[in-house]
Amino acid sequence: MSPEARSKVMSRIRGKDTAPERVLASLLEPHGILWEAHVRSLPGRPDFVFAEQKVAVFVDGDFWHGWRFPLWRHKLQEKWAAKIAANRERDRKNHRRLRRLGWTVIRIWEHQLKKAPEACRERVLHALDTPYL
Repeated sequence: MSPEARSKVMSRIRGKDTAPERVLASLLEPHGILWEAHVRSLPGRPDFVFAEQKVAVFVDGDFWHGWRFPLWRHKLQEKWAAKIAANRERDRKNHRRLRRLGWTVIRIWEHQLKKAPEACRERVLHALDTPYL
């Protein structure tokens, strides 16, 4: 792929309101739960923030956040391997920062939402100590 074509493809990738985020939102909405999205004042700008309960939820794409990265890192150009490695390190640092601030951190992977969306919803509801409907 040419650099121009790659640039065009990469520019279309969104950081907010992604399809996996919309799936999780649609699972939580029937429960009447309110959240803030991408709160800038918190480390890592979590995708879902439940401030009253101090719960932060990240919905991570398998590729960009490196699900099982060591198994497929060798297939990437060094530029992309470095980018994903940096994303993973930033995720770890933000997780630790939030925990030190007293937050419960939940990380939901894209493939988990596809395979078992109800289980993902239950993880969040359990952390919020909210009865299931």
